[in-house]
Amino acid sequence: MFSLENDHLTIEVRARGAELTRIFSKTTGLEYLWEGDPAYWGKHSPVLFPIVGTLKNGTYFFENKAYKLSRHGFARDMDFELAARDERSLTFALSSNDYTLAHFPFGFRLEVVYSLQDNTLQVDYHVLNTGKREMYFSIGGHPAFRVPLTPGTAFEDYFLEFAERETAGRWPISHEGLIEPLPIGLLTDTRTLPLTRELFSNDAIVFKYLNSHALSLRSHSAPNGIHFQFDGFPFLGIWSGNGGNFVCLEPWCGIADSVAATQQLIGKEGINMITPEQTFRRSWQASLF
Repeated sequence: MFSLENDHLTIEVRARGAELTRIFSKTTGLEYLWEGDPAYWGKHSPVLFPIVGTLKNGTYFFENKAYKLSRHGFARDMDFELAARDERSLTFALSSNDYTLAHFPFGFRLEVVYSLQDNTLQVDYHVLNTGKREMYFSIGGHPAFRVPLTPGTAFEDYFLEFAERETAGRWPISHEGLIEPLPIGLLTDTRTLPLTRELFSNDAIVFKYLNSHALSLRSHSAPNGIHFQFDGFPFLGIWSGNGGNFVCLEPWCGIADSVAATQQLIGKEGINMITPEQTFRRSWQASLF
């Protein structure tokens, strides 16, 4: 386990999956990240790479060859190396190897950088194409924040407040984990989404191309919360499951296959492409109050 702190925050990250496991605010005295109780959901903040979500039949095709990948890809279950650290950041790295090439036929170096600035945690994803051909991939975050956050409050006391007014449907997820063809209305000219357990009775809420690139987790009953910034991510997942006291805010550059997907990696919805030696960069920020 590796730790990093400043005058406001302490974080902890483990090498397995380069997974963030703790965010503690010295200012508020609160733990902000879900503790990972396996009775509900045993993870904290997995890194989703080289796919986001589920593949149709667990399979994609590239250059007429079939490849298998489990939900959200392999990065979250692999050991990263601590590639660099200084007084305000930790950098973890994963490079392609024989195992990854059997499931994902591209040379890559994935870096996940955690940095602190005052009361803000920034998480950067750097994907470098180390191969000799175009590389197709998805990447995303899956941090789980505690809800309720403050003692004496309940899950239903919390709501999400979007930066912009939104009229947007949620894209339903099939029993196989695939995106259904039509959205279901959810937000109508509003900035607010009240949190209830029922919202997640049929898996995650999936949004495509919101107006907002930021939202806040707030409570009607307490002053504490999180401001979450996700510029450059076209898809957003929001999830809580199994009665656990958490809400995942998931910025995605990529999305699960649709029920009508052709399973071809090239042309897959949300897929990203980079040329040899090119680096793809995205970051999200969580400011705690």
